[in-house]
Amino acid sequence: MTLHRDDPRSVGGYRLTDRLGAGGMGVVYRGRARSGREVAVKVVHAQYAQDPVFRARFRQEIEAVRKVSGAFTAPVVDADPEADRPWMATQYVPGRSLAERIRAQGPLRDAELRRLALGLVEALRDIHRAGVVHRDLKPANVLMAEDGPRVIDFGISRATENLTLTETGQMIGTPPFMSPEQFTDARSVGPASDVFSLGALLAYAMRGRGPFDAESPYLTAYRVINDEPVLDGVPRQLRTLLERCLTKEREGRPGLDELAREFAAALPEPDPGDPATVTLRLDPSDLATMHPGTVADRGTTQPGRRPGRVRPLLAATGTVGALALGLAAYLLGPGADGGAAPGGSAQPKASAPTRWASLPKGWQPWQTTVFEKATRGPKAVGENGAMTGPECLLHESAVYCGGDAMLPVRVDALTGRTAWRADLLPDGVSSDRLSSAAVLGVADGAVVVRLVVSDEEWENDEVSLIALDVDNGARLWTRSVNETYADSSFADGLVVAPDDSGGSLVARAARTGEERWTRKLPAGHYCTFLRNASGLYTECSPETETENSLILELDAADGSTRQVNVPIESTLHGVVDGRLAFLQWAEDSGGLGATDDAYEAILLVDPDTGDRERVRLAENFAGHPALTDGTLLFTMSNGVVRAVSPTTGKQLWETATTLEQPGRAVLDQRGRTLFLASLSGRVAALDARKGTLLWETRPRSARVSANGWAHPEVVPHEGGLIVVTPDGTLFTVDPGHPDRKPAAG
Repeated sequence: MTLHRDDPRSVGGYRLTDRLGAGGMGVVYRGRARSGREVAVKVVHAQYAQDPVFRARFRQEIEAVRKVSGAFTAPVVDADPEADRPWMATQYVPGRSLAERIRAQGPLRDAELRRLALGLVEALRDIHRAGVVHRDLKPANVLMAEDGPRVIDFGISRATENLTLTETGQMIGTPPFMSPEQFTDARSVGPASDVFSLGALLAYAMRGRGPFDAESPYLTAYRVINDEPVLDGVPRQLRTLLERCLTKEREGRPGLDELAREFAAALPEPDPGDPATVTLRLDPSDLATMHPGTVADRGTTQPGRRPGRVRPLLAATGTVGALALGLAAYLLGPGADGGAAPGGSAQPKASAPTRWASLPKGWQPWQTTVFEKATRGPKAVGENGAMTGPECLLHESAVYCGGDAMLPVRVDALTGRTAWRADLLPDGVSSDRLSSAAVLGVADGAVVVRLVVSDEEWENDEVSLIALDVDNGARLWTRSVNETYADSSFADGLVVAPDDSGGSLVARAARTGEERWTRKLPAGHYCTFLRNASGLYTECSPETETENSLILELDAADGSTRQVNVPIESTLHGVVDGRLAFLQWAEDSGGLGATDDAYEAILLVDPDTGDRERVRLAENFAGHPALTDGTLLFTMSNGVVRAVSPTTGKQLWETATTLEQPGRAVLDQRGRTLFLASLSGRVAALDARKGTLLWETRPRSARVSANGWAHPEVVPHEGGLIVVTPDGTLFTVDPGHPDRKPAAG
């Protein structure tokens, strides 16, 4: 997740690069030390920093984590509990949480389950040996690193000898994974409580749902205290062991040493002859293999019919050998061996002859990366750095790409040749201080770039707008901007950015930098331009959460504005029948840019009259939303795509693909086909009206970059597709023949 407008840019000498999440006590950021070492920095919320109880609890968390040092926990590397806003830095662990892993790929089995179970037992053993009880062991607090799980977030843990912060009547924890004593007698919570949570967590890992799940936290708590666990789907050899972990009497739960022996026996090591991992470094000459989907297999429903429960991803593909192949089957999908998916023929479904547009003369598929050697300009930087992109835009016959820690490039859209790489770094500034070089827009033979360079202490950023000649990347003009109160955007051939004071927006011509108009910003707000809606819209958020947000619609011609007040937890996604369409986050989502944010309603606002209509969604829809041709599309991390009417809130259709963590769905230029791509560079095509899955391809990325906030992009271009993946891979696809062999760019 990118940093919010009011987030600090550095804490304790650590430069903050991304937002990892937020909880009840604070926000967790991804940070970088001056040495380049990455850390996770937790900062207490400002409203709690002056509360002595919260400050004491934060000191306790730091002390608890510092006591624990093991292979399956994240150690503290720095902290300042006495700062105005107390903070703590721990080792950064790349990898998604167990909750995200199960949502994306379904329950764990075999070697992966063994590693999780034994890793968590060892982590709890280290925690308990330090005299600490975690008290909130749940899937969101377990990170799935490459070398084993990591237990994080000791925010409500306590030392076993310290009871002073456990108040009478205070319930702390997450109900589906809490022990009975956490509900009935918080002061008696000890190491056995973590064993109960471990049993519930492992049951969830094996079943995809917890042993006490219910419709509400209150009913869940009742079941934890009174009912026997539901363990259907748990392998027989493990069920008895989990039942002992989940017994109501803490004295009857097994110890960790016993659990280690029992799990090792019940989950034997894999056969040494079995491949443990599958490489994701694919040769660019690998062919795409298309395989048809059917309505029955893919979960598509007709309008007005509620879909059945989507089956786990591997089961939904219908591939008999999927479980045996594990990650290979998940990433490569049906037909990865060169054959067709079960239930279909070896050839794609017959399509209407007009579905696929003709390609330009001389078009051929190609594949390259944003780090490829350029005909003109410096060599690439950032290939091994942390990236949240790249982000690319298409203009005429070229693709322009920029992003974090990389220099912008121009790539020919027909051949894949890298025409130039811009040399933007000031003299004497090393490439490791390049924070971002984002392409804002292209017009009148100029491409405008927003350059961010950090100082030597990583404390401050210098932001500049730079216009480059599209033919050779030569610099045309440069302007420094003050983004204290607003960011920058591009529309109708103009770049719109704050002035030197930061209090007004100035529009400049892309080619010359000549000033066209100026508009003052609303005081006491920070304004962010919206990229997910056509037109020039900026969302201005107040300094206090008690006020509404302002949406300003600016006329690019003269800067005149229309203003709309909307609730602060709403986000503009486009226009429906002349009305601005805002999505409102569900209460339990928070809109923090998580893997699958959830939304509960659509707010339709007439910008002229201010009249508004709130359309309640048929259910809380999750995923990456996109408003396309009058339809809301939600693309979920597990590959499911759902179409919703923005005027009724009802679901139109649902289709399950086998793509892992796909980006937003885009509509082709004819309005008939939707396309989306996955982290590994797999592409899928769906019928836009019915949602029928038409084909999927094999992966094309050199590696998978799954950092949680970067998403693949699909850009339609003259009948073909240009695909960009988070690792920097660029390639084209012929939708009519997606199996065509690409040439090197």
